[in-house]
Amino acid sequence: MNWIGLYTIVQREIKRMLRVPGQTILSPLISATLYIFIFGYVIGTNISEIAGVPYITFVFPGILMLNIIASSFAQSSSSVYFARFIKSIEEMLVSPLSYLEIIAGYVIGGIARSLVVGFGILIIGLLFGAVTLASLPLFLFYVVAIAIIFSLLGILVGLWAKGFEQLSAINIFVITPLTYLGGIFYSVTMLPGAVQFITYANPFFYFVDGIRASMIGISEANVWVGLGIIFGLILTLGWLVTHLFATGWRIRP
Repeated sequence: MNWIGLYTIVQREIKRMLRVPGQTILSPLISATLYIFIFGYVIGTNISEIAGVPYITFVFPGILMLNIIASSFAQSSSSVYFARFIKSIEEMLVSPLSYLEIIAGYVIGGIARSLVVGFGILIIGLLFGAVTLASLPLFLFYVVAIAIIFSLLGILVGLWAKGFEQLSAINIFVITPLTYLGGIFYSVTMLPGAVQFITYANPFFYFVDGIRASMIGISEANVWVGLGIIFGLILTLGWLVTHLFATGWRIRP
C-alpha cells in the first residue's frame, strides 16, 4: 500500500471539500434544518407517536441518511468527473498508485464529507431534541457503510457521465425517489399490504432502518437482509469500479 500516495489523494479531496464550504457543508445543514423544523417539529406536533417515540425522533435518522447519501455521492462523482474533464486522472493512472489506492482515496474523501455533514446535522438535531443513540458502534457502522456505497456509486457515475446533466441525472431520477420512498417520513406499518411489499423491495429502506435502529433501538426490517444488501452492494460496486479502472473505461485516451 502506497500510504503517501493514498494520503495525498485524501488530502486533496478534503481540501476540495473545504474550498467551497457553502456548497459542501453549509447547504446540507440548512436543508436538514428545514426538514427537521417542518416535518419533525411543525408537522410532528400534530402526529401521534410512531413506534412509541416522538415523530421528530422517528424521522431524524432518515433526514440524516438523506444527507449522508447526497454528500458522499456528490463528493466522489464530481471529483471523478472533473478529473476526467481536466485530464488529471490520466496522470494518476501513470503514477505509482494502484487502482485500489486511487479508488480508496475517492471513497475516503466521500466518507470524510459525510462525517462532517453528519456531525453538523447531529448537533442541529440535539438543538431540536430529536437525537437519541441506542448503539454508537452500530450507528458508526451504518453511517460509514452507506457513505462507502454511495461514494462507489458516485465514482461509477463520474466515470459514466459525459456532461453535467448526466452527472446529476442518477441523483435526481433514481437516488432521490428511492430515498423518499424508503420510509424516511413514515413507518412501513402505516402502508397497505401491497405498498409494504414495494417498500421492502427498496434497498434504501434497509439503510434508513439500520440507522434508525442504531439511534432509537427500533427496527422494522430484517436486520440480516439489510446487512446482506449493504455488504453485497459494497462488494459488487467495489468490484465493478475496480474493473472499470483496470480496463480504462472512459479514463484512458
